[in-house]
Amino acid sequence: MDGFTNFYAGKKIFLTGGTGFKGSWLCLLLQSLGAEVFDYSLAPPSSPSLWELANIEKSITHKQANILDRETLKQSINDIKPDMLFHLAAQSLVRPSYDAPYDTLETNIMGTASVLDAALSCPSVHSTLIITSDKCYENTEKPSPYTEENRMGGYDPYSASKGCAELITHAYRKSFVNTTEKGLATVRAGNVIGGGDFAVDRLIPDMVRAFCKNEAVNLRYPHATRPWQHVLEPLHGYLILAKELYQNPDAYSEAWNFGPLKNEAHTVEEVVKLFSKEWGQNAKYTIDTNAQAHEAHFLGLDCQKAETRLNWAPRLNFLEGIEWTAEWYKAWNKGNDIKYLCFTQIQKFMETR
Repeated sequence: MDGFTNFYAGKKIFLTGGTGFKGSWLCLLLQSLGAEVFDYSLAPPSSPSLWELANIEKSITHKQANILDRETLKQSINDIKPDMLFHLAAQSLVRPSYDAPYDTLETNIMGTASVLDAALSCPSVHSTLIITSDKCYENTEKPSPYTEENRMGGYDPYSASKGCAELITHAYRKSFVNTTEKGLATVRAGNVIGGGDFAVDRLIPDMVRAFCKNEAVNLRYPHATRPWQHVLEPLHGYLILAKELYQNPDAYSEAWNFGPLKNEAHTVEEVVKLFSKEWGQNAKYTIDTNAQAHEAHFLGLDCQKAETRLNWAPRLNFLEGIEWTAEWYKAWNKGNDIKYLCFTQIQKFMETR
């Protein structure tokens, strides 16, 4: 499928955070490629969740546990003896990091160190991909996208934790990894949208909850600009990178951006207007004029490196990403078969050029 031929068929893939939004889509994507998927994560972070709606646990091996439990994590990886590891488990939201800064830092920083320790000590793990965030960069609010060489930073606890996860991975790679034998890379995606996200305090899920109740969604940062992209875009990039990392670890053990098409960073209000149009009746919004916790005004990613060296490029433009997302939620709202819907979108995506 899509140039992977049979690379992932039969490969043992260990995931952390598979019960989350992106993790659930990655489980389904790997299944479609014939991989043997093992997930280590906490219970789904929301109800409903894509994990439960698509009955993912029935078709993979799953262990419910915390990445901070180092011994259990290490034993799980050693028992399974995976070929590759994708680390997605995290506290993944900015605003909750203000409410629980210590928990956010512990999970995203020490949790990453725990995963690195366990993965690098297992002889079978040939390559490891650490998923961080576009918010890892020191945000200067300049209207220019960030490249992989820009400085790490973080105004809020979440962003700082992701910058730290990058630095820790870099330190492990330089100190403990012989990259001619094992691959270790980090990936930074944009603001991901797509069906199956039900997190609290995230734009699309907030809209869906409001519109299903015939209520208006309340916008806190209508003019904030973000690199929006459909969830399958970065996941597809991760799989391309992971394949190259497995086959030639020394050449690809570094940091990588996976964002939308150039000049496709859009405001929150633009997203809401387009999604509302796709949703149809009863879709409306208001703008919150109250003081809010700080979030970056502008954020963009330069993905030239992935485009040039991995031959990766986004397949869906901004409008298509919104359309696919609205299609998913409308089908869910009608009670359609979710697993079938997801696999249909995966197949359609892989056939898109």
